[in-house]
Amino acid sequence: MNAFSLHKALMDPKSVYETPENVLADPRLDRRSKLEILRRWEHDARQLAVAEDEAMGGGEPSMLHRVLRAIAVLAEVRPAAGSRGGYAPKFNGRG
Repeated sequence: MNAFSLHKALMDPKSVYETPENVLADPRLDRRSKLEILRRWEHDARQLAVAEDEAMGGGEPSMLHRVLRAIAVLAEVRPAAGSRGGYAPKFNGRG
């Protein structure tokens, strides 16, 4: 297995992670790094959507919705009770 590269994940998230949810689940990353990776993925997904609209895409399924949902999950993250800088998701009871 290859060593993890934050730089590579920031430059090309799809080369490191299969899905945006995998970024959320990666314990090696802090909240800020996850957001940076997901924002890059959002940018790439938006560019792909534009290319698809102009009939220039490669037919890949868009991950934009999943990326935006992952970013929203991180936006709801709050410091975990009793922790020192750790984070726990704030669940709202919706799927």
